[in-house]
Amino acid sequence: MSTSFDMELFLAGVLTGAHATRERHIRQAKTIQAAIYERWNRDNPWTWKRKYLVWFLNHHINQHAKSTRYYYLLTILLLTLRLGKPWQFNMPNEGQHA
Repeated sequence: MSTSFDMELFLAGVLTGAHATRERHIRQAKTIQAAIYERWNRDNPWTWKRKYLVWFLNHHINQHAKSTRYYYLLTILLLTLRLGKPWQFNMPNEGQHA
């Protein structure tokens, strides 16, 4: 994957809270970025579609613990906020569709 897009800089404007929390969001955003790059060859969030994030929540991390999926959902909400998109997501694997 190209390392030209800096996810930490991208999220800097919307990250708040404790240092550990900010680091977790950055780490998880990079994981999301890598998965989307591997599947759709898109590493720049400005080129992402909502369906990429829905796929990540519903298929890529569907076997992870509920708490892990929740923390990834929080990171996706931060990404969405930073992109300025009105996208909404539901907690995956809870009988709801994102």
